[in-house]
Amino acid sequence: MKTIITIFKKELIDSIRDRRTLIAMVVIPLLLFPVIISISSKMMMSQIKKAQEKTIKIGLLTNGNAEAFRQTLLSKAGIQLIENVTVDSGRTLIEKDSLDALIVFDQDFDKQVAALLPGKVAMYFKSTERIEIEKKRLADLLNGFEQNLRSLRFKKLNLDEAMVKTVEIAEHNLASPKEKLAEAIGGFLPYLFIFFCFMGSMYPAVDLAAGEKERGTLETLLTSPAGRFQILLGKFGVVVLTGILSAAISMLGLYVGIRQAGEVPPELLQSILGILAPQSIVLVISLLIPLTVFFAAMLLSLSIFANSFKEAQSIISSMMIVVIVPAFLGMMPGMSLNTTTALIPILNVSLATKAIIGGTVAPTILAEVYLSSIILAALSLWICAKTFERESVIFRGA
Repeated sequence: MKTIITIFKKELIDSIRDRRTLIAMVVIPLLLFPVIISISSKMMMSQIKKAQEKTIKIGLLTNGNAEAFRQTLLSKAGIQLIENVTVDSGRTLIEKDSLDALIVFDQDFDKQVAALLPGKVAMYFKSTERIEIEKKRLADLLNGFEQNLRSLRFKKLNLDEAMVKTVEIAEHNLASPKEKLAEAIGGFLPYLFIFFCFMGSMYPAVDLAAGEKERGTLETLLTSPAGRFQILLGKFGVVVLTGILSAAISMLGLYVGIRQAGEVPPELLQSILGILAPQSIVLVISLLIPLTVFFAAMLLSLSIFANSFKEAQSIISSMMIVVIVPAFLGMMPGMSLNTTTALIPILNVSLATKAIIGGTVAPTILAEVYLSSIILAALSLWICAKTFERESVIFRGA
């Protein structure tokens, strides 16, 4: 054990001295979330403000109807009314982004309304995220116009408007704010935590195996009294530690980023901070440990096979798809943690983390995730040990 600790200390010092490892393990995870949250929140608020203040160009074809609505548009600030358009020309202007929307009233609109029938109105627009707020502004005006016509109709008939409402539905969403928030961002966070585990493990694994082979120091280490398995465990411990630290630092970066975001409403801020409760963090990290062991074993096996740092990077870069795809699947709508998905490597950790964040994880399913992850980690470590024992792999190309 003393030999393993000595090798661990030696490899840890070497890794800390490596600038690439420090950047991947500390700098990027710590700064990424604050930068992303700061930039995205400012851009989002800027876009919303711009859309709310923008003067929207509305084409209007009344066909001699709905004069009250026309006067409403003329009196509204932030609306530029364009009336000399046809349906075809208006559609062309919208497609060219020269017009935000076109409203066309049916030729018999006033007659239809007078006959107590629904008046027909067509609205043309291009639906993109950028104009959703502008579209809502226009829809609110049409809804207000409709409400006014309905009130006049009921007043003319001497009837109470409430009589048309035959059913009143009271919706009660029992999902907590934490659960709603977890559903919205719960798939994204596990993806990043898993990614940082992998990235934090990658550079030390490449440097401590392929890097040592390239520098010619691995042979010197093999001639020491330490056994190969002891050497492997020393290197392995450093790789696992850097992977876990990278994920933990990313969580710290997330917390810092959320705390410094000034535009987040207080109630939303409390819900987000609730996700980062100590018990949730402990559970997530405990899930990431066996996953990081799997990453470390896989990365060390591939790295020891390579003859140089560059070759190891090329091999491992092509293997990133093995990590990215299952983690990404955890973000897909409808993907949930069950007895089947709990057995799928990486995906099970992603879904379990999402469930932990939302506070909806079932203990039995979580135990299945732990068991499958530990078995996978043990198997990958065994394969890595067998690889490290083979002279043909260690001295490949020598």
